[in-house]
Amino acid sequence: MTHTTTGQPARGASGAVVPVLAFAGIVVAVMQTLLVPVIKDLPQLLGTEPSNATWVLTSTLLSGAVATPIMGRLGDLYGKRRMLILSLAVMVVGALISALTSDLLTMIAGRTLQGFAMGAIPLGIGLMRDMLPREKLGSAMALMSSSIGVGGGLALPAAALVAQHTDWHALFYGAAGLGVVSIALTLLVVPESRMRAAGSFDVLGALGLSAGLVLFLLPITKGSDWGWSSGTTLGLFAASVAVLLLWGVFELRHPAPLVDLRTTARREVLLTNLASIMVGVSFYVVSLVLPQLLQLPKATGYGLGQSMVSAGLLVAPLGLTMMFTAPVYARLSARYGPRTTLILGMLIIAIGYGAGLGLMSAAWQSLVIAVVLGAGIGLAYSSLPALIVGAVPASETGAANGLNTLMRSIGTSVSSAVIGMVLANTANHAGGVAVPTMHGFRVSFLIATAAVAVGLLFAVCLPKRSLPASHTQLRASSEEEAALAHAEEVLRGFRGRVLDAAGVPVARAKVTLIDRRGRQAGAALSAADGTYALAVPAGGAYVLAAKAPGHAPLASSATHAGDDRAIDLDLALPGETVDA
Repeated sequence: MTHTTTGQPARGASGAVVPVLAFAGIVVAVMQTLLVPVIKDLPQLLGTEPSNATWVLTSTLLSGAVATPIMGRLGDLYGKRRMLILSLAVMVVGALISALTSDLLTMIAGRTLQGFAMGAIPLGIGLMRDMLPREKLGSAMALMSSSIGVGGGLALPAAALVAQHTDWHALFYGAAGLGVVSIALTLLVVPESRMRAAGSFDVLGALGLSAGLVLFLLPITKGSDWGWSSGTTLGLFAASVAVLLLWGVFELRHPAPLVDLRTTARREVLLTNLASIMVGVSFYVVSLVLPQLLQLPKATGYGLGQSMVSAGLLVAPLGLTMMFTAPVYARLSARYGPRTTLILGMLIIAIGYGAGLGLMSAAWQSLVIAVVLGAGIGLAYSSLPALIVGAVPASETGAANGLNTLMRSIGTSVSSAVIGMVLANTANHAGGVAVPTMHGFRVSFLIATAAVAVGLLFAVCLPKRSLPASHTQLRASSEEEAALAHAEEVLRGFRGRVLDAAGVPVARAKVTLIDRRGRQAGAALSAADGTYALAVPAGGAYVLAAKAPGHAPLASSATHAGDDRAIDLDLALPGETVDA
């Protein structure tokens, strides 16, 4: 049985909602770069082999990839604020577990729990859509989307400072403290959205997607250790393809799927997700290359000889620039649309990496690269949620943005694997230590440039939109918002709301207008607040048939005189529910 508990979205939320949600996103992103300053020391700190120590990073990546689309869907069904708090609470528990141990398996368990917090990003974007007015939504979503890079960039110098002067476990205590503050602020400031999706949670779909993602990402992250042509690596890739294909067939047949693949296959959604992968690749390259270049000793002939903390401070502008780009994005998007800002962002990224090929000989040059790339990545990241939100129904915002965030994570995973392999294969070996070379750094920048070029191609192929000025903030194209706009314009016809037996508005109910000869004279989907509108071709008797998942259908007779007026007619669906 399916059910619909859709209410009107909350509006007029406190002005503190946006910074609180953005802070939650930054806290979550900190988990991804928390251990970067101590990566090389992890085998010694945990008393294990280097190949085993990498699981401390891999486990967070895998759990984050699995949790992101699942938490997005759970948020659509049961409340985005509720799932946001749950994500942060799981992260806090994981951080405390890691803070209290130096045992490898326990540490991996704690890091796995920390990865579940990645679902907070799409949940925050969904909350913003549900409660903020259109004129404020563009910049708010831009800030939330950019929080991934902002948190990662700011965490590097802070984590380096802590790791250099205190016990490394203090990193996890600090992360847990930030998580607790974020939970408290969310409880105090952020209201729960009343928007709910119809249906129930797709458990088998979640298990299938989780298995497919793990089978795909595991060989990507461990391929360098296992060998890219080894039986284990190739076998896992083959298994992932088989599992994801079976999962796709199951999702297409499921009445309430975890991921609506038909919506995902829309041109705008598909191309945005593909572009997201390329942006993720380009973002992680600079995070891997610049810190190593800055910390290599000057004796190598190209290293810049900076301390761990200095290197972190020089890379920090990457995240700061992304944060300050959000209001700039809002103005550009309001005038030109998110498609244009995505293209502009990718062009700036390409310029940054292209110039970076010749700007690697001084610390100040690294600062310039970080600022330019931060501006480009900030614009690109800010554009992605607006493109997704404008292409999917409001009830699917969490799941759709969860999938988009997953695409970025896949991009960073691929980037980590490829750049790691490039730097390893081009390294010089001295005294048993592999030292990255300038050639390897430049090849990495070229790979990032190529990824941006591919992403730029996807962005250019996105459909153009030409909408009234009142709609340019999001350039939205979802059925609900189109129906709402239509309801305001219809003068001759029927308009009203679709309600359930309890008087709660029903979103995405299909309302069909049937003339006296039994022919369809029009059709519409109800908006997020249940609003529908249908114009009549001429006066006469009509039947309005309404149906929605989880409700028995309704047929209501009405007559229109054919003059230039709209007749208000609410359609109350019967209380009886039916199988979807």
